Amino acid sequence: MIPAHPLALTARRKLDERRQAALTRYYIGAGAGGIAVGVHTTQFAIRKPRHGLLRPVLELAAGTARAWPGGNAIAMIAGIIGETRQAVAEAGLARELGYHAGLVSLGGMRDATDRQLVAHCRRVGEVIPVFGFYLQPAVGGRALGFRFWRELAELPSLVAIKIAPFNRYATLEVVRAVAESGRADVALYTGNDDAIVNDLVTPFPAIVDGKPDSRRIVGGLLGQWAVWTRRAVELLERVKAGETGSLAGEGAAITDANGAVFDAANGFAGCIPGIHEILRRQGLLRGTWCLDPEERLSPGQSREIDRVTEAYPQLTDDVFVRENLDRWLA
Repeated sequence: MIPAHPLALTARRKLDERRQAALTRYYIGAGAGGIAVGVHTTQFAIRKPRHGLLRPVLELAAGTARAWPGGNAIAMIAGIIGETRQAVAEAGLARELGYHAGLVSLGGMRDATDRQLVAHCRRVGEVIPVFGFYLQPAVGGRALGFRFWRELAELPSLVAIKIAPFNRYATLEVVRAVAESGRADVALYTGNDDAIVNDLVTPFPAIVDGKPDSRRIVGGLLGQWAVWTRRAVELLERVKAGETGSLAGEGAAITDANGAVFDAANGFAGCIPGIHEILRRQGLLRGTWCLDPEERLSPGQSREIDRVTEAYPQLTDDVFVRENLDRWLA
């Protein structure tokens, strides 16, 4: 259970270290098995020279986790982007700071061939274990087909894949590619915030060594799990306990809630501010500010968030946050 870590900013769009650390403590306290930092939800713009926030944000999360009870037990995943030189440098920084794997986004390499993309991941994997990433094109990803995933599965440095194309056909291709490679040691995570429960409860059919088999998605690395995290932990616990029959309706509720938080009606334009708005209402953040001043809640998005929080109170963890907020902010 890995939340994608947001970025806490002041009204002047500077790093709010106190609340950034509070978010990390919240995720650990909620029972998350890891955190992903420097990813899309953290805002890729942290790398721009005028912000200079990549190292400070990665360092703060790692230091906060190590110092907080239970934090040493969680998986630390660092987002890695850019062409090979940049990606290798970011992998080195992540390793230096104690991160366990790098979530490699390939959205910036739109003209690269499958062979070039695999070579890119191989170079990153020489520095830090690779967490593959299929990011949906609507928020900066690119199409990645069966052939790419089948070749990627040959890399010994590949330890996991986040499957987040928001596309059932593409999701099946990734699972099938890994299954046909024979790799049973590559952990599959859902990043499909619109189909979380469906992904978690489905035994995906596959052919392995010419025989029928199946593969399971074992957890999630999700922007949706950056909010209401305690309830998300409980959801995954129920899935692993085999309570799949009672989760069908809840899956639809989570998808509806995600549509409001991620601003699906407006092509996900307000997805990061939507996450911030939930955290602001709970007191974890002071505002919805993003590094880009134009990135804000879409018209009507706040009302949609009102609607889903009122319709699905079982998805929220407001009481849990309220009981622990002062301690996380201390």
